[in-house]
This record gives sequence, C-alpha cells and structure tokens, in this order.
Amino acid sequence: MSDAGQKAGATCASVPVSGLIPALGPRLVFFTGGTALRDLSRQLTRYTHNSVHLVTPFDSGGSSAALRRAFAMPAVGDIRNRLLALADSELVPQSVLEFCARRLPAQGDADALRAQLRALGERGHSLWAAMPEIFSEALRLHLVFFLERMPRDFDPHLASLGNLILAGGYLHHKRNFGPVLAFFSRLLQARGVVLPIVGESLHLAAELDDGSRLVGQHRFRELTRPVRRLFLTVHEPERQGQAAPPQTPCRPPLASTAADYLRSAGAICYPMGSFYTSVLANLLPQGVGRTVAAAPCPKIFIPNSGHDAELHGLSLAGQAAMLLRHLREDAPEARTGDLLRHVLVDSRHGRYEGGLGPDVRAALADMGVTLVDRDMVREDDPQRHEPELTARALLSLLPGGRRGA
Repeated sequence: MSDAGQKAGATCASVPVSGLIPALGPRLVFFTGGTALRDLSRQLTRYTHNSVHLVTPFDSGGSSAALRRAFAMPAVGDIRNRLLALADSELVPQSVLEFCARRLPAQGDADALRAQLRALGERGHSLWAAMPEIFSEALRLHLVFFLERMPRDFDPHLASLGNLILAGGYLHHKRNFGPVLAFFSRLLQARGVVLPIVGESLHLAAELDDGSRLVGQHRFRELTRPVRRLFLTVHEPERQGQAAPPQTPCRPPLASTAADYLRSAGAICYPMGSFYTSVLANLLPQGVGRTVAAAPCPKIFIPNSGHDAELHGLSLAGQAAMLLRHLREDAPEARTGDLLRHVLVDSRHGRYEGGLGPDVRAALADMGVTLVDRDMVREDDPQRHEPELTARALLSLLPGGRRGA
C-alpha cells in the first residue's frame, strides 16, 4: 500500500487527514449486499476511490426472480444498486442515474409493459432525448441486447431498467460479468469496484435449528427459527418441499478477481446489512476463508444496530462466532485474529441484539476479538448508521489511522 493509503486515518468534516487524495486512498474490501451499505459507500468516496464491494448475487425475490427464471443467471440488483451509489454524480447526468434506477409499474397488462420495453429499444424514444448521446447510446445498446433475448412470457412487473441493461450485457458477453461491469463502471465513473462474489447462478439456503431447510434468499424474510448453517445450492427455490430437497451444499470457487482484491486489501470489512443474506452469504464460496486469513490487514465486523429480522436472538458474540465458523469451514487452522480482529460498535446510540453486557464482552474477549466503541449510530434512529461517523470510525482502524474528532 502507498504512503497515502497508510495514512488513511480519521478525518475532519471535509478535509482528509495528511492530505489524502481519494484516488490514492486505501483499498477497503466489503462483503456486502442489499442497501444497508449504500450511504456509507457514497460517503467513503470522499476518502478513497479504491473501495471494493464483493456482492451477493443470490437474490431470488421480486424482479430479480423474473430475470433468474428466464435466464438461469445470477441476480444483478445489488450490483446495480452499488454501482449507482458509487457513481460520480458530478460527471454523470442525473437523467442517467434516474434511468438506471427506474422501474416499470407493479400493476398493468404484461403484454403492454413488454411493448413499453420494446419501444425503449428505439433510438427516438423520448427518454433518450434527456441524456447526452454517449450515455443514451450505451444504455440503449445494452437494453437491445436484453430485448433480443427476452422471452415472450417474461414477467415485466417492477422490472428495473438498470437490471435489464446489466443482464443484457451479461448475456451478450456469453454470461461473463467482467466486460459489462468494467464498461458500466467507466460509464458511471464509479469511484470504487463492484464485483459478484461468484459468477455462477446459485441460491442461498439455510438449515434451521430443528433440522428443517429453506431455499431462496427471499424466504429468509419468513424465518421463524434460528439458523444452524448456511449453504449454496443449484436447486431453485420452487423445489423446496418436493421429494428431493438439496442434500449437498455447493461450494463454488471464489471469483479470481475478487481473490486478488482481498489479497491486496488495506482492510476487510463485514459490514452492517441483513446478517445472513447480505454478509454471511458472501463467505460461503470455496477459498474465501483462506484468502481472508492470508491477507495481512485488519478484519472488521460492523454489526447491525436496531432490528434485524434474520438474527432471532443471536447475540453480538453469537454473530462473531457464526462469522468465524463459516470462515473456518474453508480455513480450519486459521487464527481468530486473521479472520476477525475488531467488532466496531456504538454503545451510546446503538441497539444490539442481546445488548453489550458483561457476558457478551467476555465472550468476545475469550474469542480473541477486540470490541471497539465509536459514535456511529444516529441518535434519533438506532436502526441507521451515520455515514460520516461510520467512515471515520472504520478508517481509524487501518494501519496508521487515528481517531478523528
């Protein structure tokens, strides 16, 4: 890491410590998904343009389900969401960002909605007139890639135009995310890197404490019992409950580019977000635990404050133990500090499952994990982290970092 990256400590309100230039900022690698990290991602671009977001492509609900059913492909919604969060809004027109976030209506005749999509493929559509041609032609071309492959019975309700565009590029490049993500990162001037943790089309599954199973990320909203373990499967969610449920967990290899970013990380972070579906799901591919353990940088867990429906009473110590357990499935001999070094909390404003009492603190200490206390959570809303304070707290744990004021 450069000297500038080593000095990426805490900051004042607008001026980075030691004159840090964001383009030379530290490489922070996040295991992430969903929207919980969106505001922090935007805030971090003031300090570094080198954050890396390894995203879960396992979403199986809503409009993502329609794309996955049609093409047996990984989910792209969280990838699109994070690219937009990292986009440089000073260089990219607002009309472009709004277009990529736009959705079709939830109701209406499916044939009519598919006709609207086909009309968007025409160069003369009014939506393209609001954009500079360099943007409109790139977006339209990738939408055409999708339209050329769109099944006649494709469900268009609530379809995200950004998702369709990414899907079109993925399919055009022979089911390879690399070219389409590189292209759209440049188009949006993304101040960071966004990658799926794996390239395969898989689904998230869980074994519950009573031995029952559920398949499909969207079904984690229905959790009624604690999770015993997570795994990935090729089985579609609709197959749950049939005579032959998935018996053997699938362990796809960690994407090689993602492994390269982990090896060169200035810090690796398990951030806030739905604990199982947004964070732990990223730790399941083969090679994740070993690669994390070998990276000579701090490993930091920022647990959720407020309510997380997935936890079902799992305390902060239990969450740390669950992280370590899944990482050690791939790296059984790894020392705790090589997998998880710090748990970053806000004891004043945060509200954590099971609290931060002496038993929890003792359990974390017994694991060899350091509890770090910083002001990060909004005083008026314990469900939300304050992006600026969280960025400063995270940066203070990097080598050479110092607590800001």
